[in-house]
Amino acid sequence: MDVTISTIAERPELIDGLWAMSDSWPEFMLHDPIGWSHFGRLPRTFADFTLIATDERGEVAARAHSIPFRRADNGTLPPNGWDQVLMQGFSDHLHGREPDTVSALDITVRSDLQGHGLSGILLGALRNNAAERGFRELVAPVRPSAKHREPSTAMAEYAYRTREDGLPVDPWMRTHARAGAVVDSVAPTSMVITGSLEQWRAWTGLPFDTDGWVEVPGALVPVRCAARHDYAVYVEPNVWMRHKL
Repeated sequence: MDVTISTIAERPELIDGLWAMSDSWPEFMLHDPIGWSHFGRLPRTFADFTLIATDERGEVAARAHSIPFRRADNGTLPPNGWDQVLMQGFSDHLHGREPDTVSALDITVRSDLQGHGLSGILLGALRNNAAERGFRELVAPVRPSAKHREPSTAMAEYAYRTREDGLPVDPWMRTHARAGAVVDSVAPTSMVITGSLEQWRAWTGLPFDTDGWVEVPGALVPVRCAARHDYAVYVEPNVWMRHKL
């Protein structure tokens, strides 16, 4: 579909619309403490790296967040993926460290427009935006879009599955691969969400009343419930993918 893509630096008046846009994220995903603390500050702190797509009526159709950061001296990407790169980017900005890489953080399409290829368009725009700013690589802690259908499968197995044409089996990983990305590694602790059993019941509608693993709709792996201690923990793995620019 036809959209216009801008940075928030170019269209700061769209910040409210960016957050008001409807989406389909599971409720529990909104309670990662790292995201809670930092994610809402991205458009103002990193306005040049926050993209927004508007439709023919000028309404927000999709958004894409990214963040510049300084990689580890040995070039490796952190095992605690999304959480770590978000903290790293803000820490580098605060302390004046020169970034050398950009990480994608989020591509979200308005609920009624999903399935029209906008995610791939925004991914291409993130690549172009990073390249235009002189970066040679875009990385992404990818959340595979079909992994939730088999939560008991280890991410280390799922991430490397390919079709006969060599592309990843997972649709979202395949979109990245078609854009030029390769799998780097699994980030086993990319996002950690903890909560009381009452909170998890409110987020999911599930009873959370027995010790053990609980399969939650939308979760990539099971949630660990410690019923006797009144808490549950979700540790989400992601897949680091590298885009050479």
